[in-house]
Amino acid sequence: MMIKLTCMLRRKEGLTPAEFHAYWRDVHGPLIANSSAANYVIRYEQNARPLSDYRDDDDRSGYDGVTVQWFESMESYYAHMGEDDFPAMMEDIAKFLDTDSLDMVLTEETRIVIDGDVG
Repeated sequence: MMIKLTCMLRRKEGLTPAEFHAYWRDVHGPLIANSSAANYVIRYEQNARPLSDYRDDDDRSGYDGVTVQWFESMESYYAHMGEDDFPAMMEDIAKFLDTDSLDMVLTEETRIVIDGDVG
C-alpha cells in the first residue's frame, strides 16, 4: 500500500513568488534529496504555481505550490521523521513557508478517474 503526503504550500511573508520558488527548488529540494530521511521516500514532487499566474509580487491569493512525497508504508513515513537530519529539514521549512497555513494530508491507494495521454 502506497502512502502519499501531500502538502499545500504558502510562501513566507516578505518573499516574492520568484524568491519562494527559487528557494524551494534550489535549496530545500536538494536538502530533502540529500538527507538520510530520503532513504524512506520513494518519490518527492515539487509542483510549483506558474509565476505567470500571480498578479504581482504581493499576490498572496491561493497556494504557491504543492509537494507530494511517496512512501512505501506508514512505517516508512514515520521512520523518515525519526532520522537525525529531519529536524534540520523542519527548520528549513520555516525559512520559506508560512507554517501557520501549511495544509497537509496523508492518503493511500490512488483511484484513477481519467488516465489520458498527457504527453
